[in-house]
Amino acid sequence: MNYFSSDFKLGILGGGQLGKMLLSDTRKLDIQTYVLDPSDEAPSRMACNKFFKGDLMDFETVYQFGKMVDVLTIEIELVNLDALEKLENEGLRVFPSSKTLKAIQNKGKQKDFYVENGIPTSKHLRFVDLSDLKKALENDELEFPFVWKCAEFGYDGNGVKIVRSTLDLIHLPDVECIAEDMVPFKNELAVIVCRSPSGEIKTYPVVEMEFHPEANQVEYVICPARIEDAVAAKARAIALNVSEKFNHVGLLAVEMFQTQDDQILVNEVAPRPHNSGHYSIEASYTSQFENHIRAVLNLPLGSTDSKAAGIMVNLVGADGFSGNVIYENITTILGWNGVTPHIYGKKQTRPFRKMGHVTIVNQDIKEARRIAEDVKNTIRVIA
Repeated sequence: MNYFSSDFKLGILGGGQLGKMLLSDTRKLDIQTYVLDPSDEAPSRMACNKFFKGDLMDFETVYQFGKMVDVLTIEIELVNLDALEKLENEGLRVFPSSKTLKAIQNKGKQKDFYVENGIPTSKHLRFVDLSDLKKALENDELEFPFVWKCAEFGYDGNGVKIVRSTLDLIHLPDVECIAEDMVPFKNELAVIVCRSPSGEIKTYPVVEMEFHPEANQVEYVICPARIEDAVAAKARAIALNVSEKFNHVGLLAVEMFQTQDDQILVNEVAPRPHNSGHYSIEASYTSQFENHIRAVLNLPLGSTDSKAAGIMVNLVGADGFSGNVIYENITTILGWNGVTPHIYGKKQTRPFRKMGHVTIVNQDIKEARRIAEDVKNTIRVIA
């Protein structure tokens, strides 16, 4: 099939910043792309061939959108799976498949999947709602501390909380949830796996993630991770196994813990481009976004090797600021070698909202990390 400069149409469910970055590659390759998103101000709107406003969880909206395209993919996993299943049954190529998404969309089912498939992960319990969880505490089936996660609709640290006492339960929503054992880890790692329908598969190097202590958001992604080769090899092998078991097509970001005794435990996955792979736009031979497009179209996958060390700094709304966004001191960092800002196109900022990221590329990872710190201390997202 001719994808380039033709009548072929690629559909993307979701028009956020991940979609916007995917579109830089569909434009580069001149692939006609349609986007569906619920917001009039979706970042992807400016870069796609056709934009449709609609609810991603509504069966009819997703189904009718799918009827207009030749291949359908996602940039967010919270979409109507029944519509995807019907489209697949009618012959549309949907990647990742509804079956893959069904195993991932609900975090309780996702954790059960790891246990059933012998994938190392922390212990967990599932609860239908908050009162069910409280009963387990009363009956000594669950004890403090633990990690609480809502089963669905969590993102960017929202829907995750460390619960140390009954006081921490007060503000939790009354939704389906899971409780996970606290893992005393050395590092939080991630591996992005890229897989095509024909079975070609590649992994990006292991990255290390440094988190904001309050917002539970990634502050820095460091590639390559500053870990021993044997640990990195183990992480990549486990990520490949996870990919094989989910039978996914496209990108799969596998987030992991490196324990104190160098075991690797899978935390969770995202079946799409991911924050942990943004560094790849500047630092890799083929970015995660281009490889996602190549994978879902069953084109040869590009090299996942790095040209240099890459560090990504998340740009999030500063605490105490809400309103029309201003990127304070952005012109300063634009003057620094190897520093590239990416602005997502969200007009309104609020505390800890993801507004963009900055990539730092350098042959020396220590120098890259030092510059990343300077970037973090210089640019501010305010209103």
